[in-house]
Amino acid sequence: MRNHLRGVRAMLIGLWMAIGTVPAAQAPTPQAQPMFLKLEEVKWDKILPDLGEFSPEIAILRVDHKTQATQLLIRTPKRIHVRKHWHSANETHTMIIGKAILECEGKRVELGPGGFNYMPARMVHEAWLPEGSLTFITVDGAWDVNWVEGAPTAADISK
Repeated sequence: MRNHLRGVRAMLIGLWMAIGTVPAAQAPTPQAQPMFLKLEEVKWDKILPDLGEFSPEIAILRVDHKTQATQLLIRTPKRIHVRKHWHSANETHTMIIGKAILECEGKRVELGPGGFNYMPARMVHEAWLPEGSLTFITVDGAWDVNWVEGAPTAADISK
């Protein structure tokens, strides 16, 4: 009976939405203002300033003011091994440009353009990013990096 009522409720909401008369209690909650940003408009910062021009760069696209959930881009001017690290929140990676290798729990996977992965919070992982790569990352909370064996150095860059 309960499943039947859920189905009827879902059907009524769908019908109300189709005819444009959703009761106020069922209407979607308005979100903050929509946001549109072109790649050439993003502001890039060095992730590892000690590496100078070889440092990967980060562009924070959006941070939710309530949850601190973050969407960001990372690009690489040179090939780099991103040493073992973890994040306090769940993280996803979607490759936009380039083929990256990601490793966690002894499993290594190559992701090309459009490739996606999910890393649970506190999961230790590492990556090998090619020169010129672009990665879109979402984080379910504030974005942080906790290095297991120290941050990448010049030895991790392939020139």
